[in-house]
Amino acid sequence: MTDSTAHAVAETAARHVGGRKWFALTVLALPALLASLELTITNLALPSIARDLPATSGQLLWTVDIYAFVLAGCLILMGAWGDRVGPRRVLLVGAAGYGCASLLAAYAGSIEVLIAARALMGVAGATLMPSILSLIAGLFVDPKQRATAIAAIVATISGGTALGPLVGGWLLDHFRWGSVFLLAVPVIVVTLVAVPLVVPGRSGARGGRLDVPSALLSIAAILAVVQGIKQMLTLGWSWWAAVAVLAGVLLAGAFVARQRRLAAPLVDLSLFGNRTFALAGASLGLGIFVLWGSNYAIAQYLQLVLGLSPLTAGLWTAPSALGVILGSSVAPHLARHVRPMLIIAIGLLVTGAGYLILTRVGGTGSLPILIGGALIVSAGLGPLMALSNDLMIGAAPPHRSGRAAAVASTISQLGGALGIALLGGVITATYRFRVAGTVPGDTSPAVVALFEENLSAAGRAAAPVPAPLADDLLGRAREAFTDGFQVAAGLSALLVIAAASLLLLFGRPRPQRGAT
Repeated sequence: MTDSTAHAVAETAARHVGGRKWFALTVLALPALLASLELTITNLALPSIARDLPATSGQLLWTVDIYAFVLAGCLILMGAWGDRVGPRRVLLVGAAGYGCASLLAAYAGSIEVLIAARALMGVAGATLMPSILSLIAGLFVDPKQRATAIAAIVATISGGTALGPLVGGWLLDHFRWGSVFLLAVPVIVVTLVAVPLVVPGRSGARGGRLDVPSALLSIAAILAVVQGIKQMLTLGWSWWAAVAVLAGVLLAGAFVARQRRLAAPLVDLSLFGNRTFALAGASLGLGIFVLWGSNYAIAQYLQLVLGLSPLTAGLWTAPSALGVILGSSVAPHLARHVRPMLIIAIGLLVTGAGYLILTRVGGTGSLPILIGGALIVSAGLGPLMALSNDLMIGAAPPHRSGRAAAVASTISQLGGALGIALLGGVITATYRFRVAGTVPGDTSPAVVALFEENLSAAGRAAAPVPAPLADDLLGRAREAFTDGFQVAAGLSALLVIAAASLLLLFGRPRPQRGAT
């Protein structure tokens, strides 16, 4: 064989292998869709769930939050499991479990069963993103290709964010709310068939025992802190809430101490000694915190304040998802010429401007302000979501990529769940402050109690009330919710602008020793 022939054969083989990598990425994008489908559809379905399964505002928030908090607590355990037995195997087991839990949620007959099903979805869902990102790290060794592949996954998730409300809104307009959870089933079936066929297993998996006590400590710490803070925001100060927060902090301290003692910890704390890793992780957590919180609030505002149907509300949430797709797609190309941290900081400033626009929502003309502000917010966060994940995974050695991916996913999911819980709590607290004592004195105590609970409950309270009083009650409730929305948007603007300022100050690469 001549040299030219050998070179041609090698070039053809390389193209074939390269083509298979990108096809495998397409298959891995399928389970990534579940993350966005699950969250956006659940937000959209909350008003329908509240009508069918009477629940307090706390239970409605837990319907969304429990998934993300349990998922966040299990991500590191699942990432370590993937490093030991192989991420492809973990992905398949988790996908099957996710499908079963989705079926349970679809046919839940009470709010308690639904919350339990969502918790099981969180356990299974914790296997998905660490496995996907770990497999991508094994498939794409070249940093530029890896950045492009991760950006493609982020764009896929954002596409699901746009598609989910449209399909979910149509389902909610025509079927019971449980139908939205059935969307996961066909995606799971295709994943279980396609992944073994086209996605290669990653070599180098290491055996060993999983540190289940550490995982339990992390879950308990997260749930205790969040429950205590949520209770303070919605019900005011109480010793029980303070004890819950303190217990969560102590459990978190015990978790960190345990990681320092173990020879093979669940969380490699040394990664946080890398300034790039730490800054990227902090930025990612904050960005998802404000994004998920605002997505939750926007879904409620469109339906409960503006009175849109689930399908129409879903249509109006699509532009913000397109903003993330645009931002995350452009970012890897910009990062070849501009420092990633500078791109992230500028994106956060853009996001801050979007949140300042959202503080003007209210009254006539709310819809264009809402959609325009949400589009700017999401476009600014797109580069953050693509670049921060790549920076964090690139900082870890290949055999620990699953754990690094799990840390990135944990920060993302925990930040998002905290955003829904805390920013949702801010909206609820503002709502209750605004409506307290505003109901006419001759109104029945049962109606007053519902009216002062939340906006969804106020809608149920107004149903049997005569039209003039019902219209007055709903008008006041919508104004109070809008006030809470504006407060949450203003707080989000302050947070992201402060974060951008810190990145501009501390995100510069350190000068090398001996440089002049």
